[in-house]
Amino acid sequence: MLDWSKYITIAEKFQHKAKRQDRDDLNHNIIVSLANVQIGLDGNGGGQLSELAMLRIASYECKKYWRAEYRNGRVISLNTIIADGEGNTTELIDTLADDKAIDLEAWIDEATWRLGCPQRLVDIAQKSLKGIPLNRKEQTYFNHYQTRHLKKSQKTLF
Repeated sequence: MLDWSKYITIAEKFQHKAKRQDRDDLNHNIIVSLANVQIGLDGNGGGQLSELAMLRIASYECKKYWRAEYRNGRVISLNTIIADGEGNTTELIDTLADDKAIDLEAWIDEATWRLGCPQRLVDIAQKSLKGIPLNRKEQTYFNHYQTRHLKKSQKTLF
């Protein structure tokens, strides 16, 4: 025979251990678990649950609840308004880095340009800056690189 009043009393002792909005859910989970265990005992010729066993089952349900909360994590909307370091407010989505964005200052910087360029092209550019005429091979290499780079930049624009 199920003693629902006893299950409710036990569940109410553990109700405060959940978040306020989830207290009723935890309460019901504890009551259902206690009833399921009692039904399992009755089917096996068991008997009544002791109060200590009921407390243990309720404690286990609390642990299950908090484990689920931990695993689900906290969901934050990208539209949440946050304050930046200067006292201005902005949406969280605006603070995400864009991999496709061009860093104009680094793009203009000559040292950064040299890092991404083949050494032969750098040598040709230095030779051209000094006013030394380029031979046919160097001019062909420079034209080939220039047209290839132009095609890449046109693809990114469209």
